[in-house]
Amino acid sequence: MNNPADRLVDLLDLEQIELNIFRGRSPQESLQRVFGGQVAGQALVAAGRTTEGERPVHSLHAYFLRPGRPGVPIVYQVERVRDGRSFTTRRVTAVQQGRTIFNLTASFHQPEEGAFEHQLPPRITAPDPETLPTVAQEITEHLGELPEQLERMARRQPFDIRYVDRLRWTPEEIKDAEPRSAVWMRAVGPLGDDPLVHTCALTYASDMTLLDAVRIPVEPLWGPRGFDMASLDHAMWFHRPFRADEWFLYDQESPIATGGRGLARGRIYDIEGRLLVSVVQEGLFRPYGERHMDGRPSTGS
Repeated sequence: MNNPADRLVDLLDLEQIELNIFRGRSPQESLQRVFGGQVAGQALVAAGRTTEGERPVHSLHAYFLRPGRPGVPIVYQVERVRDGRSFTTRRVTAVQQGRTIFNLTASFHQPEEGAFEHQLPPRITAPDPETLPTVAQEITEHLGELPEQLERMARRQPFDIRYVDRLRWTPEEIKDAEPRSAVWMRAVGPLGDDPLVHTCALTYASDMTLLDAVRIPVEPLWGPRGFDMASLDHAMWFHRPFRADEWFLYDQESPIATGGRGLARGRIYDIEGRLLVSVVQEGLFRPYGERHMDGRPSTGS
């Protein structure tokens, strides 16, 4: 299974071990903790597997409680909170080695005709994604070659990411920069036709770049980092159907950063400018080397 998109679909294919209990793989990566988007995506899969009928998810609210360990399976326990005539509610607890690391509440809504529709237009007019360089191309252009570690990461990356604004590399380039960022994204290969897989794949992707907007006024997005950051909570509202293997524009901004936390908001549009998903996330930011009260390095929340 060499295609990263196929690996993502496989990662989201949880093993059901009891009626409301599922087990997900956590790949052995060189990261210090499990990627938050993976846990959120898998938890949403678990929730969706316990619903009946065609009720797509319309919102989720989640908290990252502890950093997960790469290579160790994660168990997802689903509570069937409510099954109503129009809405279904599920609560999911993610457990690893006996400790709760994440919880999520998701609401599913039976599609219906609305009395009216409106949306604000996209904030920016973004160039065609096919005309923009990939992240790997931008790094190679700046450094002359892609470092071995980044090359390995690029080969495993399930999403093609293209920054609308060129990457900033120096303190001079971030001077007076607004806390905003925008990227085009899509899965690097087909994800099949299951709408739940596309929803969970986009949930995975939504955690990849959102906190960039918080960092933009402080440090370049690539190169040595002065801060360790971790997702604290994550909320999403799904407005329209979509495919995560087709281009979508992720417009991101940070209205505030204070007290060691930064808030980021994102709006996801299709290539025609239709608003698909709204996202809000808060992240923890600590200088590298800072330690918790109990003496543990600052590697998570």
